[in-house]
Amino acid sequence: MFKSFFLTRFWAKWAWGGAFLILTGTLAQVGIDVAINSWFGDFYNTIQDALSKPGSVTLSSYYLLLLGLGKYAGGYVLIAVLLSFFTKHWVFRWRQAMTEYYVSHWPALHRIEGASQRVQEDTKRFASIVETLGVSIIESTFTLIAFLPILWELSRHVTIVPVLGELNHALIYGAILLALFGTVFLAVVGIHLPGLEFFNQRVEAAFRKEMVHAEDDITRAEVSIFRELFSELRKNYFRLYFHYLYFDIAKYSYLQFTIVVPYILMGPTIIAGIITLGLMEQIIRAFTRVETSFQFLVRSWSTIIELISVYKRLRDFESKIAEQP
Repeated sequence: MFKSFFLTRFWAKWAWGGAFLILTGTLAQVGIDVAINSWFGDFYNTIQDALSKPGSVTLSSYYLLLLGLGKYAGGYVLIAVLLSFFTKHWVFRWRQAMTEYYVSHWPALHRIEGASQRVQEDTKRFASIVETLGVSIIESTFTLIAFLPILWELSRHVTIVPVLGELNHALIYGAILLALFGTVFLAVVGIHLPGLEFFNQRVEAAFRKEMVHAEDDITRAEVSIFRELFSELRKNYFRLYFHYLYFDIAKYSYLQFTIVVPYILMGPTIIAGIITLGLMEQIIRAFTRVETSFQFLVRSWSTIIELISVYKRLRDFESKIAEQP
């Protein structure tokens, strides 16, 4: 899965050069996000001045400020589009490297159940999911590095929080504890999902294989066999849907609650009028960025479950290659 792309001379430039380019583009996006966070502070302070002191802000200066956001947004869109285009090519070449490797060992693999599906579909899914999660990890790390000092500095304005009373840098501790709770909570709730996803692909492969045989040999097209295989498929899917039902209830309830957490923590500070509207917006945006970065596992749990399932199938696939002389 990895060595066919990253540890071969033929693909080395694409593998490592492409990874570096994706890393650089992600870092540039985080840098623009930091600049936009600072812009929002100035923008909301201007709005507060305009509303509280009529005539203090001219229309031209207001639109000029909005034009500044357009500059940042334009740069972000340009980088995002080019990075997305390049990433698609990078993922496809990783898939190509895996496919060529498996095809070169086809005599040892072709009798495995669902072999064609694994080469055709699992290689695509594996490369795509690893790229998505990898970029998310990198982006979360860069965002933490960029926004954690900002939130640390801004949180000095919030010295009193509900229940605990006076606590320096309470927003930092709140973001960490909230993300830690969510990660452990959803990991426990979704503990059965990886195994169900893995088994689901096995029954899918069995059904698909029988359909392929029926295409070549009409005598294999027995309705009773199809019904039995599809019944197993349906049973597993319905079981998977049930487990995802309570997992999604837990996940989305948690994520909705996190939206109001910074407002709860900042309640005494807002009511006391200690901070301006612009500063409040800066703090909330910084808190959200830090909190979201800490919540990487929470927000990516469904994707991680899918990756575990694909990885297990490909590892089982590759074990047959290792058995050959």
